[in-house]
Amino acid sequence: MARVLIIDDDPAMAQVMSALCAEIGHTVVVYSSTSKALNLLSSHSPQLVIAQCNAGNAGELEVLKVCRASLPHVPVILLTGNKSVPEAVAAMRAGAADYLLKPFHMGDLKEAIQRALSDAQSPYPDPSARVREGHGFENIIGSSARMQNIFELIGKVARTDSTILISGESGTGKELVARALHFNSGRRSLPFVAINCSALPENLLESELFGHKKGSFTGAVQDKVGLFEEAEGGTIFLDEINSMAALLQTKLLRVLQERVIRRVGENRNIPIHVRVLAASNEPLFKKMKAGGFREDLYYRLAVIPLEVPPLRERREDIPLLVEHFLQKHTLFGNSNRPAALDQRTMQALCSYSWPGNVRELENAVERACALCENGVVQLGDLPPHVVTSEPLSVTGAVPHSPIYATTSLPQTSLPIGRPLSEFIAAQERRFIEETIRANRGVRERAAQVLGISSATLYRKLDAASMPPIQKVADSL
Repeated sequence: MARVLIIDDDPAMAQVMSALCAEIGHTVVVYSSTSKALNLLSSHSPQLVIAQCNAGNAGELEVLKVCRASLPHVPVILLTGNKSVPEAVAAMRAGAADYLLKPFHMGDLKEAIQRALSDAQSPYPDPSARVREGHGFENIIGSSARMQNIFELIGKVARTDSTILISGESGTGKELVARALHFNSGRRSLPFVAINCSALPENLLESELFGHKKGSFTGAVQDKVGLFEEAEGGTIFLDEINSMAALLQTKLLRVLQERVIRRVGENRNIPIHVRVLAASNEPLFKKMKAGGFREDLYYRLAVIPLEVPPLRERREDIPLLVEHFLQKHTLFGNSNRPAALDQRTMQALCSYSWPGNVRELENAVERACALCENGVVQLGDLPPHVVTSEPLSVTGAVPHSPIYATTSLPQTSLPIGRPLSEFIAAQERRFIEETIRANRGVRERAAQVLGISSATLYRKLDAASMPPIQKVADSL
């Protein structure tokens, strides 16, 4: 149950919205006067504000500004009769939880209320934290320094409108990064449209991007809206932009400079309000220097460059990725427990160069899950080329991962002379410490990975023989 403040000078609309909120279990206070509601805002301590943004004498976004200043953590849903897309974009940038155009369906308002309250209760208000914890981006996995730098950069630039060039080899997860940027931005409730620029010939790609007028070429039997128009107010992601033909590069440059498009066969300019994200699977700077890509377009795209490293350069992330893909692809018997890997199998996975990057690793794990017996993945379950390839030069032990039977405990000299029970207890403590650390201090998830109940884990944490555990978890 939440306390909802409704500000609307239309009594009939206010009554309908009040009834909807009461129906789904919320308490409601209604004001028809914007100024009076804003003066008494703090005294009501609402957990959600639904406001007509042009009500009373307040400016279009004045309600939002006052609410954000007085109650910065309270979500605000704006209602308006203004059909201006720039106004909607401005509202989302200013921090509105949602923006509904009158007249709207009550079902849309109900969804907006539930979504706003759910987001407000999230323990991850910081965008970079949401990305790191995988909220909506479960395939962005990595604890390496380079991946942490990417998470931090996403958190910093997601809410800007800057054009970003994402570079990286095929299979590294560039589209996942693009989606993280969009869904952690103020445009997250507006469209995210992606297109692979290498998938279509030049003439069709132009039509897909900008649309066309009926009869403008053979086969154009009706008017077509382009992807830039479909993404209006949101984000367009141009993947493999390095493959774009020279003529289209020129047209795209004009779009980025003037923020207008022109459909094929038309003379009319159409203004757009879209954030552009682009990706390249080859070094675009080198291609530009070699004359294969327009220099002015490169610098328009690379306002903020972001490079996703290949998997071979972040080998320490392989165990975490394997764990994730095991959980994703494994269901054996009547159990949801993921498969385990033996030590030699993990060594092979960590030693292989992975030219296909994360995508190739996922395919290898999916194959292994399908072929393994008794829930344990062994060398013979991996693709032959992974096992027989010349291993990378690696130092030290295989990175630790909390996958059942995956890796051995860190190598130490054996404490000959100590009782066996003490040795076993010490190894158990170390294993639990590392599992908690690998799961970023989330004990419930660590318990699931260890195959024990949360109650059992907490008993072990409270045991007198294991005082360091609390410090490990709380320091993460």
